[in-house]
Amino acid sequence: MTSASSSIKIADGTTKVSLSWLNGWTLGTIVIAMIAILPIAAVIFISLTPGDDIWEHLMSTVLTLYISTTLGLMIGVGIGTLLIGVGTAWLVSMCRFPGKRMFEWALLLPMAMPAYVIAYLYTDILEYSGPLQELLRDLFGWKTKREYWFPEIRSLGGAIAMMTLVLYPYVYLLSRAAFMEQSVCVLEASRSLGRGPYRSFFGVALPLARPAIIIGISLVLMEALNDFGTVDFFAVSTFTLGIYDVWLNMNNVAGAAQLATVLLLFVLFLVLSERFARRKQRFHHTTTKYKALPGYLLEGWRGRFATLACALPVVFGFVLPSAVLANYSLVHFEVAMNPEFIGYAVNSFMLSALAAILAVAIGIFMAYGVRLRNERLLKVMVRMASLGYAVPGSVLAVGVLVSLGSIDNGIDGFMRSNFGISTGLLFSGTIAAVTFGYLVRFLALSFGSVEASLGKVTPSMDGAARSLGHGPLSTLRRIHLPMIQGSILTASMMVFVDCMKELPLTVILRPFNFHTLATFVHQYASDEQLGEASLAALSIVGFGILPVIVLSLAITRSRPGHAEEEEVS
Repeated sequence: MTSASSSIKIADGTTKVSLSWLNGWTLGTIVIAMIAILPIAAVIFISLTPGDDIWEHLMSTVLTLYISTTLGLMIGVGIGTLLIGVGTAWLVSMCRFPGKRMFEWALLLPMAMPAYVIAYLYTDILEYSGPLQELLRDLFGWKTKREYWFPEIRSLGGAIAMMTLVLYPYVYLLSRAAFMEQSVCVLEASRSLGRGPYRSFFGVALPLARPAIIIGISLVLMEALNDFGTVDFFAVSTFTLGIYDVWLNMNNVAGAAQLATVLLLFVLFLVLSERFARRKQRFHHTTTKYKALPGYLLEGWRGRFATLACALPVVFGFVLPSAVLANYSLVHFEVAMNPEFIGYAVNSFMLSALAAILAVAIGIFMAYGVRLRNERLLKVMVRMASLGYAVPGSVLAVGVLVSLGSIDNGIDGFMRSNFGISTGLLFSGTIAAVTFGYLVRFLALSFGSVEASLGKVTPSMDGAARSLGHGPLSTLRRIHLPMIQGSILTASMMVFVDCMKELPLTVILRPFNFHTLATFVHQYASDEQLGEASLAALSIVGFGILPVIVLSLAITRSRPGHAEEEEVS
């Protein structure tokens, strides 16, 4: 579809700006985008306003520690997820070995395990009083900790290990999708030039998959920056923990906003690095010939090594933690299954469902608004509104509280001056604040899914509907929504699961004495009462399993020639 012209040329040579493209859809999309941008703008604005001298104090005490620890966490998690994610993706995509079919979807299962949950579990297993060290002391006769060395789980290295185990599926997911989309012809050309499977991997397949790998690592690093539960439990001083400490413990809004702005610079660096890494580079397939992937047969020790390489991340990232959680849940079932747990589960379900419904509805509205009027201003605003997913939850929480607090104060001031009534806090510290935070953070998921699906619907269908007398709303309801319902369901599921796991946003924005499963698990685990919270943690993991399996099946079936590949195998 062509959009209306935004400027008109007049006879005397001047140009008159026309706003004829502004209608209900486009204006609504711009307003929604501005509201979504508000928390980030509030953080930057507050950080630039004069306040207490907390910044000088932070610079002289903990700022250097925050920077070095955050960088160390990003580097460690980035390297770990790169090695595991890309390596396993290549094995299950291009090789045949025992267990390959199972690992195709099983390697995604750790994505359902929140990092803070796995951190609580492995601390319980690996600490000095845990079962592993007790077994070592019994076997070797050690009496005290000074007689042997064991890695400290509550450390930066421990945090890197925990996050790597649950975040590598982001890299695996995108890498496998990229390998599945590659044409066999380029691999056959490489083999005809005398390159074996491994040289073809490093020389051909890996460069072709580079854009997807970079995006996967960027997502991983953004999730690592967002983490609060793991670094808080391990006492690792990152920016996220610093924002929480300055905001809630020091009661300093400006200082928290300044730290949040520095953290935003980390996020901006990641986004720009991903763009810069692909500057003037294009990765195209030179043929449309797709057939079954080569399926290099790995026999003997190679096959056993491939099976082990794929099994270890699944065992340590999902199977072992799930087994421990299930055992704790059975042992402490009577204590864990109480009215409080049921109430927290209802809170989590209702909040996540509400956020998912609103996010998908808004995503559909925005994506369809862009489709109707493909104007540059509209596209820029929508892209800015989608930045929320790249911004850590702690930063968004500060922005949400500052912006909603300003609105509350404005309403209260107006009511006091005109009616002598104090309205107090209408939005801050309420469910509305939590829901708004979820929407800003996860709007990109729903919008991206819907936009990609709408892009596959030919514009001629819009024209045909218009010729039959249907307006934009009727066309959307009768034509587009039935065609993209699969993507709508996927987007709803993804937003719902992410909201169930979200911790930093919920911890800061929730009302007093209001808990979700995530905050409940964090509170009890921090108090060394993981058994009582095990059923809640297992519930969070359970909610995340179904989307993981759906994603894996979608990737497998997305490749042209998939049916032929099944016949070959």
